Amino acid sequence: MRLRTVTAGPALAVFAAATLVLSALPAAASPGVRPSGSSLPALSASLLAAPPTVSVTNVNAHLQQLQTFATSNGGNRATGTAGHTATTTYLQQKLQAAGFTVTVQTCTTCSGSAKNIIADWPGGNTSNTYMFGAHSDGVSAGPGINDDGSGTASLLEAALTLAANNPTMTNHLRFGWWAGEEQGLIGSKFYVNSLTTAQKTAIKAYGTFDMIASTNGGYFVTGTDAVAVKLREYFTSINVPTETSTECCSDDGSFRNAGIPSSINSTGASYTKTSAQVTKWGGTAGAAYDPCYHKACDSYPSNINSTSLGRWANAEEYALWTLTTGTSTANDFSVSLSPATGAVNPGSSATATVSTATTSGSAQTVTLTSSGAPAGVSVSFSPASVTSGGSSTMTVATTTAAASGSYTITVTGAGSATHTASYTLTVNGTGGGCTGAGQKLGNPGFETATTPWTASTGVIGANTGDGAPRTGTRNAWLDGYGATHTDTLSQSVTLPSGCTAYTLSFYLKISTAETTTTSQYDKLTVQVGGTTLQVFSNLNAGAYTLRSFDLAAFAGQTVTLKFTGAEDSSLKTSFVIDDTALNVS
Repeated sequence: MRLRTVTAGPALAVFAAATLVLSALPAAASPGVRPSGSSLPALSASLLAAPPTVSVTNVNAHLQQLQTFATSNGGNRATGTAGHTATTTYLQQKLQAAGFTVTVQTCTTCSGSAKNIIADWPGGNTSNTYMFGAHSDGVSAGPGINDDGSGTASLLEAALTLAANNPTMTNHLRFGWWAGEEQGLIGSKFYVNSLTTAQKTAIKAYGTFDMIASTNGGYFVTGTDAVAVKLREYFTSINVPTETSTECCSDDGSFRNAGIPSSINSTGASYTKTSAQVTKWGGTAGAAYDPCYHKACDSYPSNINSTSLGRWANAEEYALWTLTTGTSTANDFSVSLSPATGAVNPGSSATATVSTATTSGSAQTVTLTSSGAPAGVSVSFSPASVTSGGSSTMTVATTTAAASGSYTITVTGAGSATHTASYTLTVNGTGGGCTGAGQKLGNPGFETATTPWTASTGVIGANTGDGAPRTGTRNAWLDGYGATHTDTLSQSVTLPSGCTAYTLSFYLKISTAETTTTSQYDKLTVQVGGTTLQVFSNLNAGAYTLRSFDLAAFAGQTVTLKFTGAEDSSLKTSFVIDDTALNVS
């Protein structure tokens, strides 16, 4: 994993049982019954009938081989070295022997003209191709066993397991192992750039697996593509909660930038585990997910969590198996809301973004409707129908006759299937002369183009890497150039008078390459109506954090909310903003 401007990562307990097979059940097991000796919850009958089990023993054997390649070749498997060449040769030989059609693609932009390994399993509709990938290289500092030997080895064994069972293929399955990820996603970019428009369109989803055995890790599934949907489905079936990661970045970015639905799936790198995550997964709060991230100690077996490795290997098998084998995959989609709650005074309105994603098959038209709104409340959508993968703005408007209380509004998306999402509306009590309450910013999550924001070129978009969104698919990314540069982001907003609370909030992530602990070289200034609320800088670097300000002093005024990011001549700092709101009540 390539974290461009961040640091290093930590520890769930390492389970050393090399023969342990986790998180998938034998095909012959009875529905709803745990396999003998398993401590895992029973899977549903539909899961039990699906994929074969991936042996973590075999995955570990691949990792041992990668360690041997590193040990025998200068201690690493970096792109352009003999250790990396041995890795790609090993992948090629194993896959060809199993019956895959293997393409060895020379990445001429990679160090040492390194090789990408692309493996296609015969059969299935190539117009519906599902692709799974990992990067085969490591950094020069060490063997690269968790980063990304874990993704490389688990996908290899998942591929070999599918080949050994030789299922009937409905959709097409392809794997990719990329060179040059640690040098800037070079190998995957080279591959994607080699594809025609039709070949890109044929790839319905791409999932990358980068660091899936961190010793203090979590379970991060970041994306809304069909692969991510299946992974979450699997982890839910074994009662393992997942989160969306704020770390970046890996080869999913190369595919996403080409318009291919993509996800990154990981147990975490250098960021630190929170107390809430310890409650979910165990481990040590305040320590990195992987304490050996990009270090010499990223070796086998000491830096591998076999529990996580086994779970992820079988999650991969479940996703690839259910997306490409058996009965033809029906067209399907998902529906989500951001935010999922809103509070208004009678006579005012609130908005939310309705996001859809194609979870299987092809994109389709999704018609949006709502139910559950009380008297005096109306719900509208703009647009009223979208192509799955698109979004709509939902407006919840109230009249002065709307009764105070909390109400659940159900948003329904109807296409070849029907899916719903819930929105909780709170109608505040009347009084106090507040007649224009609600969320006042337009396009608060940046999901619908740029309007009504005014921004520097390239600030608002479907950003990846250091600028990856906190939620949804779009956000605002100021600076991050490593050169003298200024970006701005602003919106004019009218605040009603007579209300009791005026709260501006937004999530801010700051990533920096600066090493100083005392000097503010790069700054983000937050202003309202010419008044500076706060100045953030490279000294405030950290993951997405909620920032809030009281704007009561601006009641009854039309003011401009403005963010100005100013970067000095070297060492980049990125200021990333998402999920803004200006709530008046």
